[in-house]
Order: sequence, then C-alpha cells, then structure tokens
Amino acid sequence: MATFVLVHGAWHGGWCWSRVTPQLQALGHQVFAPTLSGLADRSHLLSPTINLQTHIRDITGLLQWEDLRDVILVGHSYGGMVIAGVADAMVERVSALAVIDGYVPENGDSAFSHRPADRNAETLAMVRAQGMGWQIPPYSAASFGVNAADQAWVDSKLTPQPLACFSQPIRLTGDSDEITRKLYLRAGDYPNAHFSALADKLTADPGWQVTEMACGHDIMVDQPAALAAALATLA
Repeated sequence: MATFVLVHGAWHGGWCWSRVTPQLQALGHQVFAPTLSGLADRSHLLSPTINLQTHIRDITGLLQWEDLRDVILVGHSYGGMVIAGVADAMVERVSALAVIDGYVPENGDSAFSHRPADRNAETLAMVRAQGMGWQIPPYSAASFGVNAADQAWVDSKLTPQPLACFSQPIRLTGDSDEITRKLYLRAGDYPNAHFSALADKLTADPGWQVTEMACGHDIMVDQPAALAAALATLA
C-alpha cells in the first residue's frame, strides 16, 4: 500500500480528485486530497496574504500532523509549484513525485515566470477589473479543455485564486533532487507551449518518466481511471 497526497491546481479544490481517489483506494492505497487555503471549501479563508508559501505549508502540515511517510506527492498544474516546495522541505518523507500537466520549477521561479507575457497581462487585467487587485478570477472549464458533459459541474466549483500564489518566487535548496521516481503527465489536447516544452525537456531527463494523455488539462476529470492507473505505477 502506498500513500498518495493529491494537490489540486489554481481555482480548484480537493473536490477535483473525487473520481481518482476511489480508483486509488480500490487498489489498496491511502489517499489524501486536501483543499489549499482560500480555495473551494476553504474559500471562507480567502485573503490577500495567502501566497505560494501558505500552500506549501498547508501540505507540509498535513504530512507532519498525519505523520505521513513514503508519500507519493501529486500536483496538478499550479500544484506542481506546491509539491516542489513540499518535497524540498520534507524530502525525507517523500518517495515519489507526479506532476500532472503542471509546473516543475527551479529555485527562484514563480508561476508567472513560466507563463507568456500576454497571458500574464490578461490575468493582471482580470485582477484589476474583477479581483479587487489581489484575486485572480477563475478561467472557464471550457478554456481548460474539460469535456462538454462536465464543464458546468467544474465551473460551479471554481473559486478565485490569490494573486500572490502566482507571483511569489519559490525557494528551493535542491534537496529534492535525490527523489528518483518522478512522473510527468501531459494533457495532449490542451495547448500550452510551456507544458509541451517541459514535457520534451523531461523526456530527455533519465530521472523522469513522461506520458501523454489524449484529453484536456483537467486529466483527473476527463480520464480518472487512466490517471489512477498511471499514478499507481509509482507505488
């Protein structure tokens, strides 16, 4: 039995793993799918002080208080930033990493530094117009390439993301480089130049296994069974 900690991406919450969690549990694994501070069922805590480090502390706190070890950390999209910080801070508790169509940062990177300038400008315009200067309103499920049948459900669950989560640089020591089991899952039907370039880069890195799935960005919504099977290979 393995222990999985599933970390959602921006605007999402622990709810997005509801189809993957039972698949992994049916295989005998223990699964935690927390919601990060200020999002979804924790949106009542939303504040401008929440940043990337807050979310890293959410997950390091989970590992500490649940006394989790030999953890397989899974991060979707922005969640890749979060699990990078967690793995760096608590490498002795982490056995494997999986990034789902997300970021694999180096020291000093932020989510904004991996997005094109026009996309960042669009986001900041939304923050000024609709987010009181510090909230990023959610993009639509359709823009993520979510299948048509699930778009209304996903849209009903998305909540604003604190701007500082995207703008704060991550600080990494490099300790997590010793983790040798690492998986990158690319959503082949979601156009994103950075994620495609990252998948190509990691394909040439012997420390990473790279797999592409034919679906939109929210793989856990579109292909939960296939995703669970891919994650279980790390167990």
